[in-house]
Amino acid sequence: MARSNSRTKPARSVESRGGDDVPNPVWFRPIMFGLMIIGLAWIIVFYVSGSLQLPIPQFGSWNILVGFGILFLGFLMTTRWR
Repeated sequence: MARSNSRTKPARSVESRGGDDVPNPVWFRPIMFGLMIIGLAWIIVFYVSGSLQLPIPQFGSWNILVGFGILFLGFLMTTRWR
C-alpha cells in the first residue's frame, strides 16, 4: 500500500528561526541603558564641575567628546534591540 505524504510534516525546531528573530541576551538591555546614562552623567559632571574640568582633568574639553562617545555607543545598541 502507498504511503500518504500529507501525514508527514517537517519537524519544527528552535534552530530554524531566522537570525533577525532571535531575541537579545539578558545583559543587552542593562548595558545599553547603562552606557546612555553613564555618557549623560559624564557630560553633566563636566559642565557642573566648571574650572575643575572633571571627570578627567587632563582631557580638558575632550571630556565632552568622551561623554558623547559613550552615549553614542548606547544609542547604537538600540538599533540591535529586539
